[in-house]
Amino acid sequence: MPSMQTNVAPEFRKTTETFKAAAKTLPQRYFISPEIFAEEQESIFSKQWVLVGHQSQIPQGGDYLTTEVAGESLIIVRDKPGAIHGFYNLCRHRGSRLIENRHGQSTAIQCPYHAWTYSLDGRLIAAPHMDEVSGFDKTDYSLHAVNLALWEGFIFLNLADSPAPLAEWFKPLAGKFAPWNLSALRSAKRIEYDVRANWKLIFENYSECYHCGGVHPELSKISPYDSAENDLTEGLFLGGFMRVAKGKSLTMSGNACALAMEQFGEEDFRHVFYYSIFPNMLLSLHPDYVMVHQLLPQSPERTLILCDWFFHPEAFEQRDFDPDDAIEFWDMVNRQDWHVCELSQQGIASRAYEPGPYSARESIPAAWDREYLRFMK
Repeated sequence: MPSMQTNVAPEFRKTTETFKAAAKTLPQRYFISPEIFAEEQESIFSKQWVLVGHQSQIPQGGDYLTTEVAGESLIIVRDKPGAIHGFYNLCRHRGSRLIENRHGQSTAIQCPYHAWTYSLDGRLIAAPHMDEVSGFDKTDYSLHAVNLALWEGFIFLNLADSPAPLAEWFKPLAGKFAPWNLSALRSAKRIEYDVRANWKLIFENYSECYHCGGVHPELSKISPYDSAENDLTEGLFLGGFMRVAKGKSLTMSGNACALAMEQFGEEDFRHVFYYSIFPNMLLSLHPDYVMVHQLLPQSPERTLILCDWFFHPEAFEQRDFDPDDAIEFWDMVNRQDWHVCELSQQGIASRAYEPGPYSARESIPAAWDREYLRFMK
């Protein structure tokens, strides 16, 4: 397999080459307005493909997880033959919530109210005493399905009636991340963060390292803040790579913590790739692990962030496997980021706030803003 360096690096261009000199940060209303937040839920999260998990998180038939998208509670479940389904989390009888747990295992889905029972593929299989109702047919009352598809093992849902296929959505990234074999990875840890900041500030912060020298001294010692180069500079997918000191990894010890994803060349081991995937996925690709942030906007001033650290499945069998080395490092960096995002939220809420100019090192946040505004029109 060709290395990522061979496939990608010649296409990279310095961030400053695509910088729009006139770009400014978004007006205040986009970060504090309940009306804007409601519009985002309707125009973006109700109509676009949204990340909800990874197939490794429901590995066996009967495994399920629940999530919320645009205010809707949803069930993702793997049936006995292995297919993954998505359903609205409500009974077809009188609308009761079916599952309260975040995740679990079951042979069927049973309503806690009147015991209507559904198979794992959504079919109604038991409805006590409904055989006494003239004309009642169980086939008319399957669970309401939601559009579900997988990209590289990650599970996406779409609430729209007839969305474009997920494969079409991700066509620009076809084969780009093949060396990581993302569909085969397993999560070693999930940390949930409750951040008192608008979800867009999380994206903008992730998309630049202008702040890294002051905010992330430990990160900057291993990966220079001014080493960023980008190959995706417009559209739904944005980002590029940063360099890592020779022989180092982004861990507390500075050493690789796990089996490498692929037989990268020496130069490839000196890069970490960072991509934002609109509207709620941040994908960080390291030679020895992959970190994924899943954003769940709760209000104009609050965002839940689910962060997973994924590793090669064979790494879990290695005696020297130490996922905590990476997890502790990025938990530290994450918390540094969330703190400055919260400071930004507090400042933006001031009557004195007005949009400020992006620097030449912030072309990706500026590009992200343009894409966001395109969906809000």
